[in-house]
Amino acid sequence: MKQDLSKKSYSVKEATLKLMQFCAYRDRSQKEVEDKLKDMRMIPEAREQIIIKLMQEDFLNEERFARSFVRGKFRIKKWGRIRIKQELKFRDISAPIIRLGMTEIDEKQYVATLYEIAEKKLNLIKETDKLKRRKKLSDHLLQKGYEAGLVYETVDSLMN
Repeated sequence: MKQDLSKKSYSVKEATLKLMQFCAYRDRSQKEVEDKLKDMRMIPEAREQIIIKLMQEDFLNEERFARSFVRGKFRIKKWGRIRIKQELKFRDISAPIIRLGMTEIDEKQYVATLYEIAEKKLNLIKETDKLKRRKKLSDHLLQKGYEAGLVYETVDSLMN
């Protein structure tokens, strides 16, 4: 097997500085940092040492990451709670930290956003059959990660 010679090797100090810049650019999860260190071909002991240093200097903070992730995905992508939680789990964020992050979503704003997305989508659905329109709208909202009960309640209020 041919070894990839194009990859640079890093000292712990160089890697730490590189990861500090990586984390300063935007909040990162610990998994993202670990993946980056693996890509840099750092040994496990060095990876652990770098991650501890990043945490001590507050470059890496899972709670801060979870909170900004939740805010961003809700406000910008308009995702629902279910989708956001799944994405955080995928990034190996623990359940207590996910719960803390989810407190960033205001309930009134959440319902208003769901209603706004539903209205917008309903106007774009070309289907004339009422049941098919209802299904398309519900599927779209469920795919965005909103809770089924809330979706059906919203769809009912818009279509009646």
